[in-house]
Amino acid sequence: MDNRITRPRLACQLLAVASLGLCASNSFAAEEAFSADSKWMFGDWGGTRTELLEKGYDFTLDYVGEMGSNLQGGYNKNTTARYSDQYGLGVKMDLEKILGWKDTEFKAMITARQGNNISNDRIGDPRVGTLSSSQEVWGRGQTVRLTQLWIKQKYFDGKLDVKAGYFGEGEDFNSFPCDFQSLSLCGSQVGDYDGGVWYNWPVSVAALRVKYNITPEFYAQIGAYNMNPSQLESGNAFKLSGSGTKGTVLPVELVWSPKVNGLPGEYRVGYYKSTADADDVRKDVNGQDAVITGNAFRSHDSKYGYWLVVQQQLTTHNGDASRGLHFSANATFHDKDTNMIDNYQSLMLVYKGPFDSRPKDDIGIGVARIHVNDDVTKGERLLNAYNDVSNYDNPLYQPVQHTEYDIEVNYGFHVTNWLTLRPNLQYIKHPGGVTQVENALVGGLKIQAAF
Repeated sequence: MDNRITRPRLACQLLAVASLGLCASNSFAAEEAFSADSKWMFGDWGGTRTELLEKGYDFTLDYVGEMGSNLQGGYNKNTTARYSDQYGLGVKMDLEKILGWKDTEFKAMITARQGNNISNDRIGDPRVGTLSSSQEVWGRGQTVRLTQLWIKQKYFDGKLDVKAGYFGEGEDFNSFPCDFQSLSLCGSQVGDYDGGVWYNWPVSVAALRVKYNITPEFYAQIGAYNMNPSQLESGNAFKLSGSGTKGTVLPVELVWSPKVNGLPGEYRVGYYKSTADADDVRKDVNGQDAVITGNAFRSHDSKYGYWLVVQQQLTTHNGDASRGLHFSANATFHDKDTNMIDNYQSLMLVYKGPFDSRPKDDIGIGVARIHVNDDVTKGERLLNAYNDVSNYDNPLYQPVQHTEYDIEVNYGFHVTNWLTLRPNLQYIKHPGGVTQVENALVGGLKIQAAF
């Protein structure tokens, strides 16, 4: 059967399963559904949902939808719009309340992604694509997959925290919020620029994470994540076996969460190493340029990278700490021998509660820089020279990549406690790092809802 038909149906089935109890329950209080003050669109189910929470059961059904339209520029100037989305259905259980297991939690979640991305053939040259994406929710297979299946337990009065099961690196390491629509300003950036070994949401892998709280404000953590490319395939979205394993990703991180002038902040610095073999980006097995010789690329027995993440609230709004200006910065650096992107940086400013009449809205602006490894650029130039091609419009021409810049300005309308609409404008300079591609303007809309 055509997957274009079955995948949207699967997403709808997730919604149907989650809402079935609402339709059948006589105790459901209709006046609570769609209440602006409720945390959930479907309300508190006549108190049942709060009762379940008190007993240790937290059920969630979330939705993220993103629209992108190429308003100007880009590779293909034929203006259109694309939509992609994701449903997430999960449960988190407090096993101390349910089974008496002290300081123990369990979580399971499946996600369903579908739709199309404006960046793929409108913004970037399809020969190389873009380095980011104007719709971050698109990617990693438009399918239903297992995203979380883990158990977590704390020891020594909470100082030691151990988590094991199936989950992705970005859930704990190099983690970052995802309120912007541009991928370059959303979530764990290591996985965006070394995605061959570091698998971001919604992909899960066999994993172990150990965290030790040195002080209430400072902790260190280390992890081990199975690196298995077969789990990226749509047909293996629920795969739990280890067949196809290539190696292990080993991240370590220090996290400091101080109060600066009484305002919260978080500072992360980390390093990762993958034990899987990795191809050189330029040299062949004999140390020559592989694009010229045609020989296999030289293999390295590992690859690595490191990162820095800063988040800090800078001000309050008339003394209200829930409002005010927030600053964020990200930087990642990658193995120059093996990684196409060798460095990335971003800066973001978000003002929460800018207007007294809209105290829960927010305004955001962010800019990101994504740099292509110089060895990749040299290899592209060498290939064009070898083929004696200099005309960009020639199908044989290999676009030469340098640096892409992504800028986003957005406004988050906190419509209700369960719905946020975030219209945005994105400006992409040198899409894909290709100077011949016209700078692009994208109009977007991000929808975040909790059912």
